[in-house]
Amino acid sequence: VAADEGILHASGSGVPPVTKDYCIIYNSNWISLPKTLDNATFRTLENLTSTVLCSSSEVPSGLMKDKAVVVMRGNCTFLEKARIAQSLGAKMLLIASKSRLSAISDNKTDFEDVTLPIALIRYSDIVDMQLVLGNEVNVTLYSPPLPEFDYSMVVIFLIAVFTVALGGYWSGVAELENLKAIASPGERETRRKKEENVTFTPVTVILFVVICCVMLVLLYFFYKWLVYVIISVFCLASAMSLYNCLAALIGEIPYGQCRITCCNKTIEVRLIFLAIFCIAAAVVWAVFRNEDRWAWILQDILGVAFCLNFIKTLKMPNFKSCVILLGLLLLYDVFFVFITPFITKNGASIMVEVAAGPFGNSEKLPVVIRVPRLEHSASTLCDLPFSLLGFGDIIVPGLLVAYCRRFDVQTRSSSVYYISCTIAYAVGMVLTFVVLALMKMGQPALLYLVPCTLITSSLVAWRRKEMKKFWKGSSYQV
Repeated sequence: VAADEGILHASGSGVPPVTKDYCIIYNSNWISLPKTLDNATFRTLENLTSTVLCSSSEVPSGLMKDKAVVVMRGNCTFLEKARIAQSLGAKMLLIASKSRLSAISDNKTDFEDVTLPIALIRYSDIVDMQLVLGNEVNVTLYSPPLPEFDYSMVVIFLIAVFTVALGGYWSGVAELENLKAIASPGERETRRKKEENVTFTPVTVILFVVICCVMLVLLYFFYKWLVYVIISVFCLASAMSLYNCLAALIGEIPYGQCRITCCNKTIEVRLIFLAIFCIAAAVVWAVFRNEDRWAWILQDILGVAFCLNFIKTLKMPNFKSCVILLGLLLLYDVFFVFITPFITKNGASIMVEVAAGPFGNSEKLPVVIRVPRLEHSASTLCDLPFSLLGFGDIIVPGLLVAYCRRFDVQTRSSSVYYISCTIAYAVGMVLTFVVLALMKMGQPALLYLVPCTLITSSLVAWRRKEMKKFWKGSSYQV
């Protein structure tokens, strides 16, 4: 049963009054809430969370008269609580829940006389309300319509396309340096020491996908322990990635190159300070990762650096390996989003559960780009106050874009493969957002990104009569 989401608008007694919105869950078959605050009626809130209200004797007579009442969940049904509250003169019933908010359901036909609004609210929000607004609070309920489109998607789109395009370009620069080193025997040994790339073969591609599947299932069952392992790995990997990205930029600056010698090794002083800065950035994010007001900016910066470094470092040797990787991960994405709801006990998607934190876990996996939703709605408060895009939806197509860029460098084809594949990625992102807006539910982005990028790359290779060479990569023999 899909839950109806609404907003509790709370106002303090100060001058001017401090206001704050909180998420509520209600049943639209029982009550209809106004769509705006213009038609809403405010009630004084009476905090009775010390009781569950399963008996009228639990509260003094007259205490609820013409008020909004909040009681704890448990011991009896929602409608039984509502009948008691209504009989004592209450005008609104809020039921505080310490567990995850779920759809309100009950046999309404047995309680036709119940007419007052009933809604579920988080107990933590009631505590926050008292801390922020004080003990004298006026509340009302309303349910604004969902926005057709949230403009945070535009920011997500720009971040994703920028990261994929820059990662592919960086990979092409590294490939050009490799080709120059091969042509110059004196630079070959120096270049080999700097080389940090890892090449994927079809066998390692399959192994990589199997590891992804196993890891996702383990996260689903052991989330509350493994989430801290993932956070630790992200801090380490993102700090190293940020260092590699910034070191590549600093290396182009011909100033401040003073060096120090230690243990027969020389290192630039500016790189030492850079390493300290990158470690500090990762540590600050780890400490303040649950601070929604600004921690998302730091997570996105670290995430973009991680994706860039991954795309540049991991080399696909040919288009054949790209097809295998993208095809298998497309099946992986679709299976864990659309098929697993038919397998799990609660009918939830494993992918969505892990992304949101199974069983209401407050710790979230730092494997997404996050941008706060710019349109105010109940969904912003209740579900996800952020628009999300997984790192995999950037890295996986980015590996194909990087291969196209390297192929352009190898064949001197004026970046036609790189530009075409990057544009195809952008089109796939737009298609994902369109389907997301139409279906009003999370989408596996690879379902749209993989066909767009693979088909476009294939058409360009076929049109240029280079399909065999593009398929086999650098191992192709004339």
